[in-house]
Amino acid sequence: MQRTYKTTPYAGRQSRRVNSEPNPPAPPAPAVPAVPPIRFDTKLVVLLRDDLETWQRLNVTSFLVSGLGTQIPEVIGEPYEDADGVPYLPMFRQPVLVFEGSKETLTAAHTRALSRALPRALFTSDLFATGNDHDNRAAVRAVPTAELDVVGLAVYGPRNAVDKVVKGARMHP
Repeated sequence: MQRTYKTTPYAGRQSRRVNSEPNPPAPPAPAVPAVPPIRFDTKLVVLLRDDLETWQRLNVTSFLVSGLGTQIPEVIGEPYEDADGVPYLPMFRQPVLVFEGSKETLTAAHTRALSRALPRALFTSDLFATGNDHDNRAAVRAVPTAELDVVGLAVYGPRNAVDKVVKGARMHP
């Protein structure tokens, strides 16, 4: 029977170059000013149904966050620029937390988001069969609120209110 044993490294055992110059020291890293961590008083959350295919999860997340970004200006940060001065579009100013849950969890979260009047974006299963914004809106408009087959929900608001909306969901793996 063969076994593999790990040995601890020690100075005499480390490999090194023979008869060569020592490596030149690495250039110092650029100084980055210390910034204290930011704790936001709001949360931006996406809740996905746990039975979606991977491509559906990505598609639904993209659509949902686009809704929040267009209607709630305070969630958007400043534009970016690299060291060469090339500009980039602004993004959210805070992390987007992605959760998942069962159909029942999504239905309950939707009801709680409505009862708290939180800004929200919705994605229903019917939207997988449409191919444009006009048809998407018509598909949602055709179904009463209580009968919507919610597969994705984005919610923004005060931390404690959003936490209550996503109660029962778990962080997306």
